[in-house]
Amino acid sequence: MNIETLQLAGTSPGLTHSLRVLRFGTPGHGPKAMIQAALHADEVPAMLVAQALRERLCALDAAGQLLGEVVLVPCANPLGLAQQVLGQHVGRFDLRDGVNFNRQVPDVSATVSAAVQGRLGDDAAANVACMRDELRRATAALSADHPVDDLKLQLLRLAIDADIVLDLHCDAEATLHLYGLTPQAGLCAELGALLGAEAILLATESGDSPFDEACSRPWFVVQQAHPAHPVPLACFSTTVELRGAADTSHALAAQDADALVEFLRRRGVVAGVPAPLPAARCQPTPLAASEPVRAPGCGVIVFQQALGAQVEAGAVVADLVDLETGQRHSLRALSSGVLYARCDTRWATPGERVAKIAGTTLARTGKLLGP
Repeated sequence: MNIETLQLAGTSPGLTHSLRVLRFGTPGHGPKAMIQAALHADEVPAMLVAQALRERLCALDAAGQLLGEVVLVPCANPLGLAQQVLGQHVGRFDLRDGVNFNRQVPDVSATVSAAVQGRLGDDAAANVACMRDELRRATAALSADHPVDDLKLQLLRLAIDADIVLDLHCDAEATLHLYGLTPQAGLCAELGALLGAEAILLATESGDSPFDEACSRPWFVVQQAHPAHPVPLACFSTTVELRGAADTSHALAAQDADALVEFLRRRGVVAGVPAPLPAARCQPTPLAASEPVRAPGCGVIVFQQALGAQVEAGAVVADLVDLETGQRHSLRALSSGVLYARCDTRWATPGERVAKIAGTTLARTGKLLGP
């Protein structure tokens, strides 16, 4: 293991942050995987799984079992980790402007698509190499004048030429679930089966440029823009939601780390014969069909459905108790599907998303990751 420290732009005189990057295997030799934990800095389960991965990758590297390169960032957001408001950790949003740390990641799709114009041929491998050169060149040319933008850019440069990008997160209260690119449904399903995912949500564009799409979507854009030439989707990038924020245990971290290593083995990054794929616990569904259950007003939330429950259209997901009138308002599902996430507080404000259902019948548009 080699340890690299990347300095981030300073927030004020005398105050700086840095990224710690752990590198395993041999750069440029075999497939490259980039794994980062807790871009939303309050996602503690992701950071614990990263520590379990570190142990396994050290052992694999020492035993000569790494056939490719693995870049691991165990704490992807030191800026967010330092954010405290009246004793409460606020890691999901930048306190400077309220922007989600996992939004507005630079999208170099258009730049790269223009750069490869006239340079692609009939050799898919040569096209992949050309794409990777241009992806590295495009991200190297970008600059940032604020620490948060610098953080996103430095993480993107680590991942932009990778074959596999695993962005480890968690939700408030949730079952394990994944987000991925629609044309890569098969790989998402494979990883989901290994992890025991109960929802897999797919889109070609979710809106607001989250990190996983900033890595994988340029390949899709170039593929669509240059149909006469073979351009494989050579980067599999996914967001892995490791259950809820309070789901931290050594047993779960070990289970998840083992599953991620097995996925790397199946992708040729780790040596050995892959184990049989476990039975899937779900099938991928469109992110556009994911239903946000929202509170129409303020009140106390009393959930009527457990996480992982199969909810039918019209079923009561939760009651909202109005403290002024004492009335109970039933929050009902519009579509059938799996209740895969809930809020972790029991006081709702008007319009707040209190639960999410992975359905198949809705067709939302716009920014699909928002409520």
